[in-house]
Amino acid sequence: EFIGVMFFQILGATAPREYAPAVNGVALAVWIYSSATISGGHLNPAVSLTLCIVGKLPWPLMLGYWVVQVSGGIAAGFCVCALSTPRKAFIEPGPPFTWQYSVTAEFIYTALLCFVVLNCAVARRNNPRDDRNQFYGLAIGLAVVAGVYSVGGISGACLNPAVAVGFDVSSSPAGATGWSLCWMLAELMGALVAAVLFRIVRQEEFGNSSGLSTASDVEAITPFAFTFQAFEPGFASKCLSEFLGTFVLVLTVGLNIIVGSPAGPWAAAAALTCMVYSLGNVSGAQFNPAVTLAMVLRSRCCVRDGIAFVAAQLLAGVLAGLTVASFHSAGPMRNTTFELGPGIGYSPATAGFVELLFTFVLVYAVLASSTVASPAGWQTKQNNYFGLAIGSCMAAGGFAIGSVSGGELNPAVCLGIATASLSHHVAQAPPHAPLTNCLAFSTWELAGGLIAAAVFRKTHPGEFKGAPLLVK
Repeated sequence: EFIGVMFFQILGATAPREYAPAVNGVALAVWIYSSATISGGHLNPAVSLTLCIVGKLPWPLMLGYWVVQVSGGIAAGFCVCALSTPRKAFIEPGPPFTWQYSVTAEFIYTALLCFVVLNCAVARRNNPRDDRNQFYGLAIGLAVVAGVYSVGGISGACLNPAVAVGFDVSSSPAGATGWSLCWMLAELMGALVAAVLFRIVRQEEFGNSSGLSTASDVEAITPFAFTFQAFEPGFASKCLSEFLGTFVLVLTVGLNIIVGSPAGPWAAAAALTCMVYSLGNVSGAQFNPAVTLAMVLRSRCCVRDGIAFVAAQLLAGVLAGLTVASFHSAGPMRNTTFELGPGIGYSPATAGFVELLFTFVLVYAVLASSTVASPAGWQTKQNNYFGLAIGSCMAAGGFAIGSVSGGELNPAVCLGIATASLSHHVAQAPPHAPLTNCLAFSTWELAGGLIAAAVFRKTHPGEFKGAPLLVK
């Protein structure tokens, strides 16, 4: 734990600013894979706390981890200061944001990080006996990538009390601000909220047998008997899963827009990938009305659930949009209006067509990578690549057509951006018909989902033998 905290903190802090988010995420993933079988690869007091809250780590051991992790953070802080002299690593709000926004940013993305850890590295349905998944380190690293790109300019994106305290203490001779205490409290609160959300969406982890039908099913959730094939998550858990995944995605997209990040599609893909891995076996991790439409047509989602999922996704889009608008009003680009619509020099038809095309690619990838059974010859039943495949489509589409249409590929993202632009915009340059553009883009995207479902039915006819067109 000591070496790991030092390792990724030094690498992340000394990397060039434009590469720091990727370096932070990759360094964390590397050390998690390297130390998971030794210490669990926590490397973060907030992670240790959230594991303790859900009963996966004894309190005395957690306190010992805290001491070692914070010590590693302080040692890394002094190393960074020595390497970067005369520059110092201060913990403070990123101007012009106030401390309230910085603390909120630390809270949200530390909660995301801890939630991903719980779902990918701890949840027993993601880690059956003798067949643990191999995507946990990747998912956790990508959660950090999403967070650092989104709020690095707002709070520094420590997302780790050991990092915050380490930099603050090591910079004290140069006049540290003492903000690390506020950062630490926000991060620990994020860990607490992540544990609560995990308990709601993963009720099987805590002996709730409401979704189990037989005595053998109940026995399947006892400790060290990790066979959950018969468990069906509850309706509320599924809807919350869709809400959370969509909220994180839309918020990440919006924050990257308002801070002028050049890597918005990469951050959005990171957020989508880590949440897909986290919640794939809860609700299907659709997070997109176009995907939900295709899942209903694929007979992997009943009509009732599909309607509820879309409602949860759109609600998440609106709330994320309002959150983005709040940050926008206090940010460095508050005098700039961000519109949902065609890029400069492109017609609405061109923008709509590319949205249809890349939404088709995204939805088809979802259907082909997450709804088809693994080959019989595989030695594992884990699907370790589906989240990466889905997230890669988001990155490819965002970079390819970002200048044409924005590369939303998701009606919930369109609604979130439209909501944000309506809630905060420059008085002299209000957005031009954001709801009209939202409806137009969403129509193109839903058409892309519909075409993907039709093409999938042709390319995978064996998946539909004897299956009804829709499930009840």
